[in-house]
Amino acid sequence: MKKRRQFFKTALGASVASLLPSTIFATSTPKNRPDTPPVKAKALRKGDTIGLVAPGYSVKPEMLEEAKATLISMGFIPYHTERIIGNHGYFSNTDEERIKDLNEMFSNPNIDGILCARGGYGCTRIINLIDYENIRQNPKAFIGFSDITVLLNAINQKTGLITFHGPVGSTLNDDYSIAQLQKVIMAPREFQALENKDLSGEKKYRHPQYDRYTITPGIASGKLAGGSLTMVTSLMGTPHEIDFTNAIICLEEIEEAPYRIDRMLTQLMQSKTFCKASGIVMGVFAGCDTPPNRHKFTLKEVIMDRIKPLGIPAVYGMTFGHIDNNFTFPIGAMASLDSEKISLEVLEQPVLP
Repeated sequence: MKKRRQFFKTALGASVASLLPSTIFATSTPKNRPDTPPVKAKALRKGDTIGLVAPGYSVKPEMLEEAKATLISMGFIPYHTERIIGNHGYFSNTDEERIKDLNEMFSNPNIDGILCARGGYGCTRIINLIDYENIRQNPKAFIGFSDITVLLNAINQKTGLITFHGPVGSTLNDDYSIAQLQKVIMAPREFQALENKDLSGEKKYRHPQYDRYTITPGIASGKLAGGSLTMVTSLMGTPHEIDFTNAIICLEEIEEAPYRIDRMLTQLMQSKTFCKASGIVMGVFAGCDTPPNRHKFTLKEVIMDRIKPLGIPAVYGMTFGHIDNNFTFPIGAMASLDSEKISLEVLEQPVLP
């Protein structure tokens, strides 16, 4: 599995901004009020066309072909423009071309859903250039994770559209992830539990970072929000900062040392709304642990130290994140968490039947 690179410079060049009309800037669209009914895309069906976009890093040709083959095996028709092919430094294309691709996928009536081909880095550079009104008028299932976290949450907060934290094209390559994605976007039910994969029998998962445990017992309900811890933290102090009030926060991470996890959680705890959340659900923080050492804290020690004192129902180790088995959950949909049972249930249909 390709690892997300760690780049944090998110300045948007004025030269790029000047190329696009001011009417599409995020600041022109007010935040979606918490009590506003969600906007839902139609459920995807076999025969639908799925647009592939690369809003961040570049996509290797073989990776793109594998993603297309997987979509075809699922019964979909893959589509992409020439903008997804090539490189602009480490990006798939310039900021201008990447945002054109995204905006046009939503406005194109022949596209039924949108899957990000991969993550990487780059979404914070185009977040101000999204045509949110276009998305509101043309709601479609939008799927991805990792760097895509910023788009999932910004789109939901600005338009009310329920988006989907799930595999990208480069990681949609195992039966569990495919089945969980289909369950949420193709065969929705009003109430459905997100199924954790049993990892106990596989040797590569015999490590404390794959353990599943209750941090703080309790039951909570609220709208789902979050994704990559790094990307959620990167939004703090920007116009796109996530409002976690009464939300169930979902967080995951990859290859960050425990002290970095500590730093990011501490920053979130000092923000305006993180401590007002109703629940916290942590996925697998793959590659984020260290062997027990009296001079260092383990990942679990950091998480218990930071999260448990909040007194918010919380759990660690649910099956989402930078792992082979990655379930899909709908950002902006109402859900219920039972942290003692380590269960998360979606309480509404995330897409229209």
